[in-house]
Amino acid sequence: MFNLELLGIEPIINASGAVTRLGGAPMPEAALDAYCAAARTSIPLDHLQGVACRVIAEVTGAEAGLVTSGAAAALTLGAAAILTGFDLNKMERLPHCEGFPHEFVMAREQRNGYDHAVRAAGARLVEVGFHEPVAGSGVRRVETWEYSSAFGPSTAGVLYVYGSRSRPPLVEVVEAAHDHGLSVLVDAAGELPPRANLHDLIASGADLVAFSGGKAIRGPQATGILCGRRELVGAAALQMLDMDDHFELWEPPANLIDKARLPGLPRHGIGRGMKVSKEQIVALLAALRLFTEGRYDQDLGGMQANLERVASALEASTVHCSLIVPADAQSLPTLEILLGEAELGRSAFEVCRRLRHGKPPIYVGHSLLDEGKLLINPLHLNEHRTTVLAKRLREELCR
Repeated sequence: MFNLELLGIEPIINASGAVTRLGGAPMPEAALDAYCAAARTSIPLDHLQGVACRVIAEVTGAEAGLVTSGAAAALTLGAAAILTGFDLNKMERLPHCEGFPHEFVMAREQRNGYDHAVRAAGARLVEVGFHEPVAGSGVRRVETWEYSSAFGPSTAGVLYVYGSRSRPPLVEVVEAAHDHGLSVLVDAAGELPPRANLHDLIASGADLVAFSGGKAIRGPQATGILCGRRELVGAAALQMLDMDDHFELWEPPANLIDKARLPGLPRHGIGRGMKVSKEQIVALLAALRLFTEGRYDQDLGGMQANLERVASALEASTVHCSLIVPADAQSLPTLEILLGEAELGRSAFEVCRRLRHGKPPIYVGHSLLDEGKLLINPLHLNEHRTTVLAKRLREELCR
């Protein structure tokens, strides 16, 4: 059996969850089986994406869907589709957009490092609004009229980063954009669960929605989903798929790409480097079925028990443990460990660093280090890893 240590690298204990830098979520056996089965055969990838299109459409209510090489790739492809549609000349010119609309309007407060994926397609971002409560200068956040006032002849669409607290509501932004004939691309990469978001964001009227496939869905780490209007998803597919064929012989799946709208085959598009393998596609579909059926919910009790074991192991320390159990019965529980830095004599950053440099290396969640907290996500924990994690935390925190 293959062992990573043969490559000279030591596997870690992941207490951070389904984060990209640590390899994403653990894949279920059904997804691994599908991956291996696909690896043993050959399948036309456009036909396989046609199958994926049908499955994704069924679970989201969208007209069409596409498996991408991650949510960031879905954003690049989605932006490219909005910029060009089925115009082969525009496809060939990307990321250079001189002479046609290429601006995406978005809320200033929603800017983040991932919007680079949209800019990579050639789009220029136009910011609107403020987040005055965060700035301590007022009570208002971005408002819908600010989007509308920014729309002009160079506007191609709207980029909206979805979250449960995003403002203004997505449905209002969609309505404003559609009143001006513009499409809305939604970044919902990490917004699963709840499972309802798969359907609800499309139901809002959004034209394209991007989800991660390697987080809550537990598909291959480098997978994502782009779903929405068929003509836009089809245009995105054209800019990713291998186009080295004869137009006369090419028979794309009709539910994904309308060949009748094309005068010929485009050259390899801006998304060619974002190709998705047959193994990734079928594994993502297998994992998506488990996710939509709620099969992962049965793991939550065991995950909570593992976190309770960790908290119990630290009862003799000066730290304070808080078990966070979401009420939706779909999201993972987490454990927050608040360090008394004065009593402990070292900061949360130092403890985090020492855990990473230990044997075995342990990576805990680091999003709350500024607050003096370690965050434990149980997604990758089992009985053995929980035991090792608890032991190492005792060594670092019980003095």
